[in-house]
Amino acid sequence: MAVEIRVPELGESIVDAVIASWLKHEGDTVKKGDALVELETDKVNVEVSAEQSGVLQQIMKQEGDEVTVGDVLGMIGESVEESADTRSEGPTKQQPAQQAKTNGQSPSTGQAQPAPITTDGQKQASPLARRIAAEYNVDLSQVKGNNPHGRVTRDDVINYMEKTSTQQAPAASTITAPVSQHPQSASSATATPVVPSPVREVTPVPTAPRPPIQVEAPGREEHVRMSRRRQTIAQRLVEAQHTAAMLTTFNEIDMSAVMEVRNRRKESFKERYGVSLGFMSFFTKAVVGALKAFPRLNAEIQGNEMVLKYYYDIGIAVGAEEGLVVPVLRNADRKSFAEIEREIADLAKRARENTLTLAELQGGTFTITNGGIFGSLLSTPILNAPQVGILGMHKIEQRPVVVDGQITIRPMMYVALSYDHRIVDGREAVQFLVRVKELVENPETLLLEG
Repeated sequence: MAVEIRVPELGESIVDAVIASWLKHEGDTVKKGDALVELETDKVNVEVSAEQSGVLQQIMKQEGDEVTVGDVLGMIGESVEESADTRSEGPTKQQPAQQAKTNGQSPSTGQAQPAPITTDGQKQASPLARRIAAEYNVDLSQVKGNNPHGRVTRDDVINYMEKTSTQQAPAASTITAPVSQHPQSASSATATPVVPSPVREVTPVPTAPRPPIQVEAPGREEHVRMSRRRQTIAQRLVEAQHTAAMLTTFNEIDMSAVMEVRNRRKESFKERYGVSLGFMSFFTKAVVGALKAFPRLNAEIQGNEMVLKYYYDIGIAVGAEEGLVVPVLRNADRKSFAEIEREIADLAKRARENTLTLAELQGGTFTITNGGIFGSLLSTPILNAPQVGILGMHKIEQRPVVVDGQITIRPMMYVALSYDHRIVDGREAVQFLVRVKELVENPETLLLEG
């Protein structure tokens, strides 16, 4: 009995996805629990597994198709062993499925048989293979199916196209001589006698060779479909700019004290906790201290109300290959420096491996992004809606500054705070950033604020 492959529940607030890739092809034997297809959502990728063993009989949704929860993706039917009694009757023209299950061999002789044929006399092929063949005018009868059942798949069509394209010479390379130059031209067969004209010496006019017609310009352009995550990122960033009254204020921080603490304690810290002491733990602690002093930056707008939050779930922006993700560090105010560093390192690692769960990406009351690791000197970060504040860290550079009336060289970092002006006033935002500066420049105070 055939079983439907359906889109499972994807998580809170996620109702649709895009088919990223099929991990099995039509005709493949699958076991219960095998991953069949990978779905791409705006947050994470989800694999759909087989609920029973059998054969992937039909793929109903192709790569790139948009699907919703509950949609049927394909069908799993009985395996060859389970349908042995049906197969023993022998393949007929009206039974292409039974013919496919003989693995391309005669049940009685074991000799190779031709590729399975449909009731309309055409070679069996997957829907995607037919679509590609029709688009590129490929004769499916010339394509050999490498599937054990003889069915032509997408890969077979693509391989055939690549092979034939390398064997064909450009049409422009063949030059046919004009008919009139041949003494036995077709015009001589007419009843009217041909009177030869006086021979005149004509100087040939040099002409530039006609450039070949190019359908594509290899290497000049590449069309790449945006991933579902990239589409969602683009949409939300534009929405954030359209819906929020976003403004950015800047300041600079002298990193001398933090760097001195790190240099003095980094060896013993790593030996004791098994993780390096970085800058993120200092800034996370400083942000929590500033949020306690200015709670409107830890809020969100719901209708005509401000929702002030007295818990501190800090989003840490991570640049992954598929796009920016913001895993959330829960209850950052209750964590030690070592716990913050360990958890941030783990979240960043799994973000790049695309193994984060939906729960780890949801929520968050305030976000920190560090463009300095990529060399950014200054930027204006965009809000991570519905949050109303985001702190941007940047590259540390040695710059001359005035300290106690004297010019000295210090490691300085520009910091930027983008905020929603609808509920956060400029005075409040500036004071928040000044508070972060004070806490980072005096690391001992972080023990009290944290």
